[in-house]
Amino acid sequence: MGRCVDTGAAIANACGVSHESMKDLIDFNYGAWQWLTVDEVRAGWPGLLAAWHATPHLVRFPDGDALQDLVARTANAIRFVLARHPDGVVVMVGHETANRAILLQLLDQPLSAYWRLAQEPCAINDIEISDGRVRVDCVNDVSHLSSVA
Repeated sequence: MGRCVDTGAAIANACGVSHESMKDLIDFNYGAWQWLTVDEVRAGWPGLLAAWHATPHLVRFPDGDALQDLVARTANAIRFVLARHPDGVVVMVGHETANRAILLQLLDQPLSAYWRLAQEPCAINDIEISDGRVRVDCVNDVSHLSSVA
């Protein structure tokens, strides 16, 4: 989460506004899979890894989270931000996992659609929430990185 916090702080500093960390935007607790490579996970849990890619809403990582846990945390983050900043512009920086969970909720998509949403590193999603209505203007925009590559 350190890179997300650093990125959020850099954005806030550039804009001259305050920033704070939100524990509800933290990545999955991958449990027994934490810090393993995909090949290591495949070797130890081939069926569960296949299920994670086919039916993510039906998987719990061994000794870790399920997608529902991440969705509940990110829903808390969304509620907090909307209550605290009902009319303002807010930048939220999170891992691709948290970003997908937020997008699923705001697009009113089932959890089974988790893998249908691309979220590249440093991608920008532009979402407007006003008067209880959600409008997603942009998803997974990485055009700002073209000069870096």
